[in-house]
Amino acid sequence: MRVRLVVTFVVVALISAVTATALAYRDARTAVLQRTQNAAVNDLRERVGVVAADVDLPPDERTLARFASKVSEGIGARIVVARYQDLSATSDTLAETEGRITAELRAAVRAGGGARFQRVEWRGEPYLVVGLPVTYADGDRRTSGLEVFAITGLRAERDDTAALLDSVQAGIVPVVVLAAVLALLAAGTVLRPVRKLGRATRELATGDLGSRVAVRGHDELADLARTFNETADALQASDAELRAQEAKARRFVADVSHELRTPLAAMTMVATVLEEDADQLPPDAARAARTVGAETARLSRLVDDLMEISRFDAKAVRLNASVTDLADTLRASLALRGWTDRVTAELLEGVRTVVDRRRVDVIVANLVGNALRHGAPPVTVTLAVDDGGESGDGGEWVVLEVADHGPGLAPEARERVFDRFYKADTARTRSTGTDSGDSGDSGDSGDGGGQGSGLGMAIALENARLHGGMIEVGQRHSGGAVFTLRLPLRTGEEGE
Repeated sequence: MRVRLVVTFVVVALISAVTATALAYRDARTAVLQRTQNAAVNDLRERVGVVAADVDLPPDERTLARFASKVSEGIGARIVVARYQDLSATSDTLAETEGRITAELRAAVRAGGGARFQRVEWRGEPYLVVGLPVTYADGDRRTSGLEVFAITGLRAERDDTAALLDSVQAGIVPVVVLAAVLALLAAGTVLRPVRKLGRATRELATGDLGSRVAVRGHDELADLARTFNETADALQASDAELRAQEAKARRFVADVSHELRTPLAAMTMVATVLEEDADQLPPDAARAARTVGAETARLSRLVDDLMEISRFDAKAVRLNASVTDLADTLRASLALRGWTDRVTAELLEGVRTVVDRRRVDVIVANLVGNALRHGAPPVTVTLAVDDGGESGDGGEWVVLEVADHGPGLAPEARERVFDRFYKADTARTRSTGTDSGDSGDSGDSGDGGGQGSGLGMAIALENARLHGGMIEVGQRHSGGAVFTLRLPLRTGEEGE
């Protein structure tokens, strides 16, 4: 914008300077020539009036020559040509006059009506030719037939106007330079508030809602700055309100979850007793007892998941990290849930890194449980180390891959699989069976027969990010979903 403003300013100044130069040159040239023409006509008329009184008509050639010489002497030795019918005489017998006195001028003078003049170019030089008919002194002012022409050189006037043009043209460069300097100063003055406004806008875009600009003056830029500040105030107020509402929502979820834990504990105890004695109950009562037990367990896991999510939202989660053998941790996680016979494990031995073992167990429980519940066997768990070649960042990463051979995930499901409460398999209904397996949507444990809460994958992703890692979802070429956990390989003894 600065360049456009300076260029526009300079172009306008240049056009103005050129226009002013052209007008000044035209007016000066006209004034110089007009002054010369008036002086030549007046001098010739006065001199002819003095000399013509002594001329007898009709004149002979000698009289005509003497008349031309006297007129020439009285008007500054200009070349004077006197004509009477077929006779012609010149004050300077060596001067060539035919090329300078045109037929048009002679005809105009012969027609009478006073002095006539014409500017001509002869042999590259400018001349002013003034013609005047000599009239009788009686009342009717009849022409006598005697005609006088005075030839005046205009070289001096031409040189004067040319010098004026050169001086004015030489002044264009300083004018343009001055215009450029003024344009830079004006651009700095005009664009400084714009730059400040742009800086404040960028700060606002990066999350600094307290960014404001100073309002100076009452022009359009001041109005724009004022509008920006008002917009920023409204945005900051809205953000504060949203943050307050979000904090209230988190506190509400945490409070509700906390308050539910006490009655759930009692319900779980009663449901456990009912399930233990279900075989002694009638079939309908036994089925109801098992359903109550399963649903109570599912509700308990949902409350635990809500508590965990609320801790992540409140930034209250901390790692209890230590150097851990991942292969042993993965085998223990699979054995704890009875998945050893249902999962093929290909684990690289000796991979030790600093992690929170409990949170890695939560990630494994969700990824493997999700594959078992929604995929098809065989489910494969692979542990490897990436030295940075695949990731391209030069660091070492622990890579845990969980793959199944099921139908896989649709593209829209892959984009939302880590969203909270999102369930890709919406066609399934909640099971009422007594299957004691684990769910991929749970936190520490789940129900393979029941449908998950939709929070498990979100919790797994938050735990991976807490370690500085990431979970990626993909599709196998032969079918089936692939979830890849990537954690930075840290071999030090310090925790996170």
